[in-house]
Amino acid sequence: MSQKMQMIPADTSADAARVYFKVLRKIGGARRLEMGFELSHNLRSVTEAGVRLRHPEYDTDEVRLAVVRLMVGDELFRQCCPKSNVEP
Repeated sequence: MSQKMQMIPADTSADAARVYFKVLRKIGGARRLEMGFELSHNLRSVTEAGVRLRHPEYDTDEVRLAVVRLMVGDELFRQCCPKSNVEP
């Protein structure tokens, strides 16, 4: 199987994937980078919302720390913030 075919999700037809890749090539690198930043921002917002839902008692700083803990993992988080009690 070619590398391109491996990148196609199982629920996507080859024709749909071809159109998708054609559009990505057409919009250029700058717009793709911008889209990546938008996706990253959206993911962080959803993650923050999840933390707030699980921990309504957390203030803004505690939410930020809980998101960082989710992003970097427990081991690195404990090395950087050993006194923090936040749970993700």
